[in-house]
Amino acid sequence: MRLLVIEDDMDVASYLIKGLQESGNSVEHASDGRDGLFLANTETYDAIIVDRMLPKLDGLDIVKSIRATGKSTPILVLSALAEVSDRVEGLRAGGDDYLTKPFAFSELLARLDAIIRRATNTSSSDTQTVLRIADLELNLLNHIAYRSGKNIELQPREFRLLEYLMQHMGQVVTRMMLLEHVWDYHFDPQTNVIDVHISRLRNKIDKGFEKPLLHTVRGAGYIIREPLDEA
Repeated sequence: MRLLVIEDDMDVASYLIKGLQESGNSVEHASDGRDGLFLANTETYDAIIVDRMLPKLDGLDIVKSIRATGKSTPILVLSALAEVSDRVEGLRAGGDDYLTKPFAFSELLARLDAIIRRATNTSSSDTQTVLRIADLELNLLNHIAYRSGKNIELQPREFRLLEYLMQHMGQVVTRMMLLEHVWDYHFDPQTNVIDVHISRLRNKIDKGFEKPLLHTVRGAGYIIREPLDEA
């Protein structure tokens, strides 16, 4: 995912950028409101994280300006202002979610995932029938997978697992997310069912190919992403 972080506190900005990049995202940063609005209006992002109180231009004014242009890019507002009236003001300005400081990075990732997912579900991508990442292709109509033109035979559960991962490509997917959306469990059965299926899927889509696409993020979950360029 390509993300824009508009944050003037360099400690917070560094923390966000590091965490988001480690989660497989491409991140651009603006340290004041004016530069942030310029990037938001001239570049394309999958989501924007904007601090509310910024030099040169207030965060909510940025949100309002973005919405005034007709852009529907998901926006997560960050702020130390935690009153209900503050959160309501942020949402009414056009923010998709409002997270108060201090925050847990895992919660920020979950909220970011939620607003991007909502935007995806309400966009024309609903009609998408083929998912692609690098040389991997998944046909949702024919239930056929290919990598570098080679047919990959998947069992029904493996197909659902790969489909969900590719729908969230570039994002860390937690075990609980997989249990809920692939296995329809709303609790952790305390089994290794996910590990077994991830291992089988990895053998099918990565084994024998030069660069792996499916990765384990220790302590967090799994991510399918474009191969990283080696220096």
